Amino acid sequence: MKTYLFYVSQLYSLSIMRPLQEAIRKRGDDCAWFFDRPEMGAAHLLADEKLLTTVAEVKSYNPLAVFVPGNVVPDFFPGIKVQIFHGLATDDTGKKGHYRIRGFFDLYCTRGPEETKKFQQLAERHGHFRVAETGWPKLDPLFAEESALSLRDKLGTDKPIVLYASTFSPSLTSAPELYETIRSLSLRGNWHWLVTLHPKMEQELVARYRGLAGPQLTFFESHEDVLPLLKTADAMLCDTSSIAIEFQMLNRPLVTYRTKAPGPHLIDVSDSAEVQAAIDEALRYPKTLMAQTAAFAQCLHPYTDGCSCERILNAVDQFVERDSKALKSKPWNLLRRFKIRKKLGYYRLK
Repeated sequence: MKTYLFYVSQLYSLSIMRPLQEAIRKRGDDCAWFFDRPEMGAAHLLADEKLLTTVAEVKSYNPLAVFVPGNVVPDFFPGIKVQIFHGLATDDTGKKGHYRIRGFFDLYCTRGPEETKKFQQLAERHGHFRVAETGWPKLDPLFAEESALSLRDKLGTDKPIVLYASTFSPSLTSAPELYETIRSLSLRGNWHWLVTLHPKMEQELVARYRGLAGPQLTFFESHEDVLPLLKTADAMLCDTSSIAIEFQMLNRPLVTYRTKAPGPHLIDVSDSAEVQAAIDEALRYPKTLMAQTAAFAQCLHPYTDGCSCERILNAVDQFVERDSKALKSKPWNLLRRFKIRKKLGYYRLK
């Protein structure tokens, strides 16, 4: 039986790696979770999910691979280190530093042709990692059949549903500026709002949005699974957040507020007074916009078969069988390695 480890730095990693957990279990293999902040762990895992809390437990568990949505991973953990990314955004879609090589990973599992091409060029330059195009594990359930009782059924509404989500970065977030707009539009009752905010969002602002919950607005906490929200919404309002890209994988219209990554596949506004008209336009599903949305989704993540997790596990198997011994040594990364050892209280070389 093979064993795998999920290394978690942020709670949004749960929804990224749980589909991978399901695929591992279907194979008859085992997996466990490790949180780099112990206080995050047990409270957010399900009863049947295995939690490891010490480096000694990880070493004893001896995983074949460690899956990481974040940017760093302990080099002293057993197993090959696999980067699966924490969002769909790249340098081209508003996420700077996406192609920065930090020297921790053996295998990068990419999501689409353009991303694969760029990481493959970096792999040839650096020589200490491999690249496999697999698709993103978080999206597998997005393309699965609907459950018997959908979120719309639970909400009990036949109105158009608009999802609002925002990133936390002060230079990118729309949440402070759009609070009054969303409050006002929710009171008008033309649509039903779903609202969720980034887990790093300022808690005072989160509390203000939470207070908007009512008959026409449902607030979801940051640790809750966003996939039902994406699958239920008819349109989305966002800013420069990777969740907006996830929504567009469903070929549905996106409205953004002062996005840093504009394009013909979305409707961007620069004034809060323009939001209502932009959403009205989006809900009409204009042909040109939807054609551009479909083209954007196809380029970024062409896999809609719900089998990205299987491709990732196959890529790991291939790496172990063929590629692991053909790589150059990784850079020393002394400062980054020291920081991880300090964080986890582990100061041995291996």
